[in-house]
Amino acid sequence: MLLHNISLHDFGAYRGKQSLDLSVKPGRPIILIGGLNGCGKTTLLDAIQLVLYGRRARCINRPYESYLRESINRKANSAEGAEIALEFSVVVDDQERHYRVTRSWHTSGKQLKEFLNVIVDGQFDRILSDGWADHVEDILPLEVASLFFFDGEKIESLADPERAANVIESAVHSLLGVSTVEQLRTDLVALVRRQRLSNEDQAVLDQIRAQEAEHESARQEIADRTQTLSSVRSRCDRLQVKLDKVEKEFERAGGKLFERQKELESNHKTISELLAAQRASLRSLAAGPLPLLMLPQQLARLREQARREKDADDATRVVGVLEDRDAWLLDQLSASVPAAARTALKKKLAADRERRESAAELKQSLDLPLDALEQLSALDEALSRDASRARELLKESAETSDRLDDADRLLAGVPDKKLIKDLIEKRNEAIDELAVANDELRRGEQQLEEVKSRRDRIGADLERAQQKRVKTLIEIEELERVVTFAGKARDTLERFGEALLRRHISRLEVAVLQSFKALMRKSGLIHDLRIDTVKSNLILADSEGEPIDPGRLSAGERQLLAISLLWGLAKVAGNRLPSVIDTPLGRLDSRHRQHLVDRYFPNAGRQVLLLSTDEEIDENLLSRLKPSLAHTYTLVHDDTSFTTTVETGYWWTAGAPHVA
Repeated sequence: MLLHNISLHDFGAYRGKQSLDLSVKPGRPIILIGGLNGCGKTTLLDAIQLVLYGRRARCINRPYESYLRESINRKANSAEGAEIALEFSVVVDDQERHYRVTRSWHTSGKQLKEFLNVIVDGQFDRILSDGWADHVEDILPLEVASLFFFDGEKIESLADPERAANVIESAVHSLLGVSTVEQLRTDLVALVRRQRLSNEDQAVLDQIRAQEAEHESARQEIADRTQTLSSVRSRCDRLQVKLDKVEKEFERAGGKLFERQKELESNHKTISELLAAQRASLRSLAAGPLPLLMLPQQLARLREQARREKDADDATRVVGVLEDRDAWLLDQLSASVPAAARTALKKKLAADRERRESAAELKQSLDLPLDALEQLSALDEALSRDASRARELLKESAETSDRLDDADRLLAGVPDKKLIKDLIEKRNEAIDELAVANDELRRGEQQLEEVKSRRDRIGADLERAQQKRVKTLIEIEELERVVTFAGKARDTLERFGEALLRRHISRLEVAVLQSFKALMRKSGLIHDLRIDTVKSNLILADSEGEPIDPGRLSAGERQLLAISLLWGLAKVAGNRLPSVIDTPLGRLDSRHRQHLVDRYFPNAGRQVLLLSTDEEIDENLLSRLKPSLAHTYTLVHDDTSFTTTVETGYWWTAGAPHVA
């Protein structure tokens, strides 16, 4: 499929008729469309989807008629309405067919009227115009279109394992032909069912037809609810982004500290009380003997004086005893002992007594108690114990004081309630909005599951009824042969489908991994990539074979992973569909942007439409992209009339100098 031209007449911001030539040449697949924010880039992407899919377009997030009314340019006459025309070509059975699809609408009183015309190879086709919703699914299924018409900033969500699984399953089945095998198996079931009903009596036939109608009704309800849920999920995503933004503002303004104010005040009080208790204990110690540690020399002299006075007291007591002893000792000496020896002994004993008497005499006495030394020893023990305890208390009080300073700083950082009041209300409002949306999403999912259960129950009842009738009504060999060979064919198709799925998954794994490595500046981040053939889960692994949680990747890396998934799908599918990328480089750093410009955009397909701001594809990237450009346009917005026109050329080129 190749796009050739798109024309917009009074659609959205586009006033009057604005046309873009979308034709490309070999080696020049890129059409670059520049526009500042609010100029109509996303509107152009929406226009392509709207003209093709009408009320089923993914860009519609409100009632369809309201969307169409609001899409008419505000300066235009609503009675004349708006129009979108898209020209493209598709190869069918080796024949190229040229389509021109025109969707227009206008108001008539309170009513809104919509028209769709399809011209094929220059001829108006009424049948295709009336049945376009079904025919476009054969050309470009809606599920597949979302993989090729996308917003670069929003595809990051495809890195989520669950969403990636849905995309992979949808793409492999619809884009790579696996669904064709499934459709053949379904057609065989229908064939067998028609055979089973060939000889049914009318009453049972009516019952089965009623069950079939009910089953189809349930299937349609599932499709409708699934589309509604998709819109609700998108709203939940937007509200979550809004809440995250408010949460960041709230945190930057000190909101987290404000919420913890009572806790911080209680903690501050506890620390203050602990510090006061520690200081009271220190004062209590200081009221005891502890200050005596400041007089070490005086205590030493006092201890020496106490020892001297004790020695003097001991000597005084001994001298009197020694006099009696010495007299007794001299009396005991026999007369045989020479007088000289007795005289020498007597002198020696007298000298000893004199020495001791001299020791008993003190120059200065403080009249200390006899147990002064024992008291001083007890004092030393008390001082040692109190000093150790004082050191512990000083260390603890210093740490507690530091904790109190930290608590003071935290309390000082708590904003005033008046300053944060608006943020609190804004945050609560965002939380309430998200809660309501999530509740709506849960109810919708629950209702969807109930409808699926009802569909499955009806299908089971229908299958049992048909099986019961088949057992009694298969009477001829031809009927048995059809049923038998249809069953065999279904089994063969099932095996073929499984093998085809494994083959496509294997090719897709290689293509996605190669694409991701080509786009990443950290080439060794992801070493291997696998896709579960049953659940379609995307599994990443590092060089050690350990799984990597996609949540660990940065926003830019997740966007590149999502782009690699889409690129890989396009490669495996043969690059036969155009890619329309809005905001292609929004969250990427300069290196990743260069990789996309050099490696992805020129090779993304035969036709690539880039809707970019001047900050995404800047002058440097434009020069790198230039060899691959087929056309360049700039969306020029008039802030006075709030309208947009399309001009040839891009910023930094001669085509639109007044826009830069």
